[in-house]
Amino acid sequence: MSLLLNQNNKAAVWDFWQKLNHVPNEQVADVVRAACHEDVNWNGSAPIDQLVGVDALITDFWEPLLRSFPDLQRSPDIFMGGIDDGESVYGSEHGEEWVSGCGHLTGTFVEDWLGIPASGKKTNMYFGQFYVMREGKIAESYVMFDILSVMRQAGYEVLPPSPGADGGKIPAPTAGDGILLTEQDPLEGRKTVQLVEAMGRGLERYVRDRDGDDMSRMEQWQYWDQDMKWYGYSGIGRCYTLEEFADFHQRPWLHGFGDRGLSHDPDAGRVMGFVGEGTYSCGGIWDVVFSHHHGTYAGIPATGNLMTIRDFDWWKRGDNDLLTENWIPIDLIDLTRQMGVDLMERLAVKVDERAAKGWW
Repeated sequence: MSLLLNQNNKAAVWDFWQKLNHVPNEQVADVVRAACHEDVNWNGSAPIDQLVGVDALITDFWEPLLRSFPDLQRSPDIFMGGIDDGESVYGSEHGEEWVSGCGHLTGTFVEDWLGIPASGKKTNMYFGQFYVMREGKIAESYVMFDILSVMRQAGYEVLPPSPGADGGKIPAPTAGDGILLTEQDPLEGRKTVQLVEAMGRGLERYVRDRDGDDMSRMEQWQYWDQDMKWYGYSGIGRCYTLEEFADFHQRPWLHGFGDRGLSHDPDAGRVMGFVGEGTYSCGGIWDVVFSHHHGTYAGIPATGNLMTIRDFDWWKRGDNDLLTENWIPIDLIDLTRQMGVDLMERLAVKVDERAAKGWW
């Protein structure tokens, strides 16, 4: 029964995405209303944040987005789903129905969006999204956009250069097998989830006060291929080996944050469904407490603030039963505002400075 329910949920979301790509913009509101519950709880990356109800979703998100990118098209790279069985150590509520995916939104940037000046050029914006399905319709949505990449493509930088590789489109799965429209072997999916869980337990073995820059206790070599590929958003960048992953992401992240196992209010924030299909697994957290701000990160000195995070993952298990690829959106605009830095305000200052100088 759960396999059939998962297939039906994926079919509903896939149909929704295809209609969004093909109907005229004036019909998008009807498509959104048909796919979502009237009281849908929609959550977007900062500065959009939470919208409640389908009317707000249409008025405050879809209409401005389509005015700015009238020829917008969605190109997913990973698409999957699952029913939370309550067994995963990272799982959300038992029985919750999840559909998730990531990829690119592409359109011509013709009108300012979120304070970003329109470039008039084709623009690629990576997205990662999780849906909670109830009775075949979208009840909750959590989505992150690489808004910093949109700024960069428009000619504005509001953070120091990313430690990892940056620019261009984030690669799709190397094997080209990330769109899981058909039923997958549940045993293979469970195997992938178990590998991700083992990797996560390795991360938990790190203790900041004891280990400092020594990450050896996490033993990540047991879970990742040495030539793994880790695809981070703008501000972090991409890593193409396990060594780069440690140098460009893990070590700076642990320096800036690094707490493990902080207790938090279980009713605060949202845990995404950690589910697996075939050789793919996905999961995430939204506004969940994860660490204090201990050290300089992204050029921002330590504040000591208790931080929450919006963090998604899609993992690929390779033929060698190690993790070979990882797509990981992190909402850095939300993260940095908790550190006292408003990146949208930084953008506004840069826009004003450029206008004053009369650039192009």
